[in-house]
Amino acid sequence: MFCTSLLSFGQAQTVTGVVTSEGEPVPGALVLIKGTQKGTVTDIDGTFSIDATAGNVLVVSFVGYTTKEVPVVGGQTTYNISLSLSTSDLSEVVVVGYGSQIKKEVTGAIQSIGGAQLRDMPVSTIAQKLQGRLAGVQINQTTGQPGRGMQVRIRGQLSVSGGSEPLYVVDGFPITGDINSINPDEIDDISVLKDAASTSLYGSRAANGVVLITTKKGKAGQTNVNLNVFTGFQKVPMRGRLEMMNAEEFAQFKKEYYEDAGQTVPQVFSDPSIYRGQNNDWYDALLQTAPISSYNLTLTSNKERVNTSAVVGVFDQKGVVVNTDFKRFSLRLNTDYQLSDKVNIGVNVAPNYVFDNTPRSDGDRGTGIIFNALHTWPVMPIRDENGELTLFNRFPAETGNIFAYPNWVRSAQELTNETTRLNLLTTSYVEWKPIKNLSFRSTFNVELNNSRFFFSNPSTATSAINVAIPTVASSIRETNNNMSWLNENIATYRNTIGDHNFEMLAGFSNQRFRLDIYRVQSDTYADDRILTTQAAVNINRGGTFNNVQEWSLTSVFSRFTYSYKGKYLFTASARGDGSSRFGSNNRWGIFPSTSVGWVLSDEEFLKGNSTISFAKIRSSYGITGNNNIGNYTQYALVNNTVNVAFGNTLTPGAAVTSLDNPNLGWETTAQMDVGFDLGFLDDRISFGYDYFVKNTTNLLYAVQIPQESGFTNFNDNIGEIKFWGHEFQINAVPTTGAFRWTVNANLSFNRNRVLELADGIDRVYGSFHITQVGKPFAQFYGLKKLGNYANAEDLANSPKIPGRSTVGSIKLEDFNGDGVITFGGDRDDRQIIGNPFPDFTYGITNNFNWKNWDMSIVGSGSHGQDLYMRHLYSLANLDGVFNMVRKAKDRFRSPDNPGEGIFGTTVGGGNVTGIERDWPNSNFVWDASFFTIRNITLGYTFTKLPKAIRSARLYASAQNVLVFTNYWGGQNPEVSMQGNGQGDGGNLSPGVDLGPYPVPRTITFGANINF
Repeated sequence: MFCTSLLSFGQAQTVTGVVTSEGEPVPGALVLIKGTQKGTVTDIDGTFSIDATAGNVLVVSFVGYTTKEVPVVGGQTTYNISLSLSTSDLSEVVVVGYGSQIKKEVTGAIQSIGGAQLRDMPVSTIAQKLQGRLAGVQINQTTGQPGRGMQVRIRGQLSVSGGSEPLYVVDGFPITGDINSINPDEIDDISVLKDAASTSLYGSRAANGVVLITTKKGKAGQTNVNLNVFTGFQKVPMRGRLEMMNAEEFAQFKKEYYEDAGQTVPQVFSDPSIYRGQNNDWYDALLQTAPISSYNLTLTSNKERVNTSAVVGVFDQKGVVVNTDFKRFSLRLNTDYQLSDKVNIGVNVAPNYVFDNTPRSDGDRGTGIIFNALHTWPVMPIRDENGELTLFNRFPAETGNIFAYPNWVRSAQELTNETTRLNLLTTSYVEWKPIKNLSFRSTFNVELNNSRFFFSNPSTATSAINVAIPTVASSIRETNNNMSWLNENIATYRNTIGDHNFEMLAGFSNQRFRLDIYRVQSDTYADDRILTTQAAVNINRGGTFNNVQEWSLTSVFSRFTYSYKGKYLFTASARGDGSSRFGSNNRWGIFPSTSVGWVLSDEEFLKGNSTISFAKIRSSYGITGNNNIGNYTQYALVNNTVNVAFGNTLTPGAAVTSLDNPNLGWETTAQMDVGFDLGFLDDRISFGYDYFVKNTTNLLYAVQIPQESGFTNFNDNIGEIKFWGHEFQINAVPTTGAFRWTVNANLSFNRNRVLELADGIDRVYGSFHITQVGKPFAQFYGLKKLGNYANAEDLANSPKIPGRSTVGSIKLEDFNGDGVITFGGDRDDRQIIGNPFPDFTYGITNNFNWKNWDMSIVGSGSHGQDLYMRHLYSLANLDGVFNMVRKAKDRFRSPDNPGEGIFGTTVGGGNVTGIERDWPNSNFVWDASFFTIRNITLGYTFTKLPKAIRSARLYASAQNVLVFTNYWGGQNPEVSMQGNGQGDGGNLSPGVDLGPYPVPRTITFGANINF
């Protein structure tokens, strides 16, 4: 309805109206008086009311719609405002290093994603929400442990020993702690900086890319209370689990093993049918259906001079392996206050508390409970006749059982492996604008982390194999306290003169870090109920220590940004870093960059083009660094725990343990990027492409040196690695109107090659890998399997291993052609047998909206990478010492019964089978290409609500819905592990599968309510 009255110029009066889109009300739209912070939001019916005067302009905006400006004219106090659905985001503001830019004018390789796009995903970490959404950003979930296991690589960047994780910057603060402790519901925006022009302002830490995280603040003119909750359950799907023999199949294998060898079958295996229906699935016994829940309350307000937001969160996730869980209690308070027209101040305070318990689930044989459970005989009982968990299992030695097996379910329940972390992240600033267009900003940021680790191993349980119960009870207590502080002082001048827009920035910063570690390891207790340090008989001196780690960084930086008519774009920046981590002769590194862009669509020859609505080309070049080598590596270190013998007397002493290197310096990456962005059909379709080449030089590495020196290695800068790749990104809006469909897809190709290592060194080795000059990084290395010796003739006419090869045993390639199969030494037949890095990665996100319903489907995958099935050295041990993968049923038994060719004969014992088991070969390497439907969410937004509720949405979500892969070695084709279960294998040894903590499928139901 319309009302009219006389509205005199300059006289404030109430203006009312309704905001709609395609005839439907738009609740929650922001109505702001242009040039001020005064505003309001529309209610559930799309109506608003605001005081305005003639000559004011109402700016009406809402996510997903084109912003509209409506002049207030005299004589009209009621307005009907219709918003059109937006198909373009070129006017969005993108967060970049030390500032922001309009997306249209960005010249670097930057991708941004808003918090609204990441909602309703039931995950514990930020990285899980980004999977599949960003071109050139590979995010793998290497383990399903709650709160852990995310591996992030930007453009495939890696180093020999300098790490591969990007730098995380939260509200301008480069943090040193774990981003897993940050509540994902606190996030408002994430920008990923990929090329050197975007990252060089972070200098020495930016070689692996930068992730900028901006937390929530109030929207202008709004006060909003939001409640976001979900609860659900997690379960490990049956599909994808490693298929092991059941009790009857294992007994049958053992029976055939003795028969094929012409030996007497032990009584316990003479009739496998007695185990029918008596299977003991040790892996499944460790699993449970586990609850997950999250509760977040957000308050934001931005009125007058104060902008405040508060986020309170509780996240509780039980693990799908028994006795594992992850809890996080978080609070974030962000406040900005305008003291005057020239002075602003702000403080962000974010404490959180995390509890994490995972009782040594991941790891190699004898280290990880899950792997131990997989290879335990299924004929061994999990529970006794009374239904109680057994303590210990061991069959007689004549059955081929040579190991003692504790009860792994009991171990998982009774081992304690707890970490509690109390974290505090604070950022504060003062900003002064002495004159128009000039600002000075000084920030002081502090990060405090206190963690306490407690491990206890009672006498009734263990994570080790072949340890009899009762065992020696032991415990470990460790406390880590670290503090990082950063002070930055930045001057920014920006101005517009005619068609010329420019910004100049200059800054100076200091950052310092200190970590104190205290650890006590003790064992031998009289009572499992009292595992305190003072109750221990023995303090383990080798596991008891205290340690201090410190580093500092001093930096100067500057940036100049210029545009002419918004279509000719130029940016140049430089940063100088001085790091305590490097030698006295090489402390400083300089990291410059430049980038240019041209918006072709603003030129006369493209204006009004009915097909091409936007076109921009851009290019950049820059240098970034990597100082992630640990501390004190430039010094000659001294061990003061060495004892010296003088006659019959031991005297405390000290010994130099490493050589100093005053020339140790920066690992640097020089990167060139060329790309373009296109929009078609009024930006209904947008397309982006980037080609990059980067060379990493002066690699940080502990170089091996002659033992005559008295040392084994020397920390130095060596070699060069080349990286290059292509990235494609497409966004489309196939349909609009009542049914709206948007799709985002990306495709990335990353390659690398080692160009140089150290003088006299052309290769370095990982666990089952080789990094070799002229080849891609960290390739799987071993013997190539050709099959099995089919018969006596085949054996006689083929290269073999003298005294070990036999009919049916593994047949390996004679790579050097000398007629003999040799592992290692001068006649080595090993070669590259696989690649842990994919040929390409991709992701696709579909969003659908129909009236009040919405649905999103997110998927991602990679193609061409291999995994090394390390667990086969136990789970395909043809001597039958452990339980076997089911595929071993179809092994070679005779020339007339050769099986499917994967596994060879059992005849000949370890002299024959040991080759297949102990010599790394291509039988361990399998294709691990996959596509995963990461998330499906279905939601409904209610429109008929009580007046106190602005909006309400209910949703159901499924995470890790389906995995499509031919990989048969386990449930997770993204796995990458170290033998101790800690970490992802490292850059020299990626892509190793040891049967890790499974990734569950998660079903949740949630509500998002705005008041």
